[in-house]
Amino acid sequence: MSTEWLAEASGLALGYGGTVAVRPSSFAIPHRQVTAIIGPNGSGKSTLLNALAGVVRPRAGSLTVLGRRPGGRPGGVAYVMQSLAFPAGTPITVREAVGMGLYPKIGWFRRPSASDRERVRSAMDRLRITAFAARHLDELSGGQRQRVYVAQGLAQPHEALLLDEPLTGLDITSARSIDQIIHSERDHGHAVVLTTHDLDEARAADWVILMNGRVIAAGRPSEVLTRRHLEDAYGLGSLHASAGPFFDDPHIDEASAREHDHSRHAHPH
Repeated sequence: MSTEWLAEASGLALGYGGTVAVRPSSFAIPHRQVTAIIGPNGSGKSTLLNALAGVVRPRAGSLTVLGRRPGGRPGGVAYVMQSLAFPAGTPITVREAVGMGLYPKIGWFRRPSASDRERVRSAMDRLRITAFAARHLDELSGGQRQRVYVAQGLAQPHEALLLDEPLTGLDITSARSIDQIIHSERDHGHAVVLTTHDLDEARAADWVILMNGRVIAAGRPSEVLTRRHLEDAYGLGSLHASAGPFFDDPHIDEASAREHDHSRHAHPH
């Protein structure tokens, strides 16, 4: 069965002002699956996510999301930015903040319908923040606020949810709540694309985009998270075999494995 693609890029180059953030890259991202974009700091992960959301336009090449140029009509993608924040002291409640996810659909002045209000209620329930509905955002912890922002994304009609490092620095309850959303969106027929520094998060995804100023590899985790690709992305010539099973690598040959096994038995603890 052929794969349905959420996004397709050919020779895509991205940048800000005079800075090139992503050199020409060609890749695809599957629909209705979880895709992790991983790479070191400054590798272009957030820039690529911005491009998928239509916030950044291509410098060169082409990019389509759901068959069209990103940033078009509402209903395509919901974007939860890592730095999303409201000014301290802003008198906005959790329910109001989540309800702002409806604005791309209904605008700022139209009243939400019963089904719109149900979307907000469902999003709060899924992120376990219903008990905070009447509280102001500045009364919440960082993890609770992050759940509010993800709920805001869920409330927005969407086919894909874009998350910029959604699990970084969170308490266990918030991390588990958001991780559950990441992997349950597939059951709702939606795609999730997230940026991460965590190899375990990337391994748990269906698809991985590995970056360092360009897309080094894209595909299933077993195909992308190999020693060869990770050394290319991170410049980790210091990743020696003695470091143990840091990641699976189908390119390690049997001779190396036998040599490691012989050394282990020759020098018992």
